[in-house]
Amino acid sequence: MTLPEIRAILFDFGGVILSSPIDGFRAYERRANLPAGFLQRINTLDPDTNAWACMERGELDLATFHARFEAEARAQGHAIDARAVLAQLSGQLRPEMVAVVRTLRTNYRVACLTNNMPLGHGAAMAENPARAAEIAGVMALFAHVIESCKIGTRKPEPRFYARACEIVGVAPEHCVFLDDLGINLKPARAMGMTTIKVSDPAQAIADLEAALGHAVR
Repeated sequence: MTLPEIRAILFDFGGVILSSPIDGFRAYERRANLPAGFLQRINTLDPDTNAWACMERGELDLATFHARFEAEARAQGHAIDARAVLAQLSGQLRPEMVAVVRTLRTNYRVACLTNNMPLGHGAAMAENPARAAEIAGVMALFAHVIESCKIGTRKPEPRFYARACEIVGVAPEHCVFLDDLGINLKPARAMGMTTIKVSDPAQAIADLEAALGHAVR
């Protein structure tokens, strides 16, 4: 059986190029004395219509998001400060993953597919201008940066991936997609993409090399 030629490599941002936003959730939970995993659980309730999902599709202004997200937390028994939660999500760049992007962009179409809110400066929601400039330098490596809040659909909605393939100009079967969440990988895989779940960056790079049949470091 001949496998389709890979022409595009698609990277999630937070949790792949950047450390996971879940780390930020956990840090806030510890600081606010919340049960571990509380913020993630809020975002699994009504997953298509909760405040987080709507904000990632660009459907809410910031004040409305804050009010709705805090109300969702209160309904589950705890008070939160939505502004403080967002402030925890800046994350740290993973240099080894940035290096892979630099290598791959020579021979592949390389794109960033990110669920993102219309906040701060750029695709990482960075509020600090210096931090935003650092992120912008990484984003400049991608041929395309596809943000949920700009296209009105988010992972794992199938139309997000369809729109991404349209923008990149490559059919799903010719794409490799890396994401840290299995729920985001499942629809991509169903469309025909080769998918890689990122938990440990070194293992993800090894999996990518196996998928491509050559070194990327």
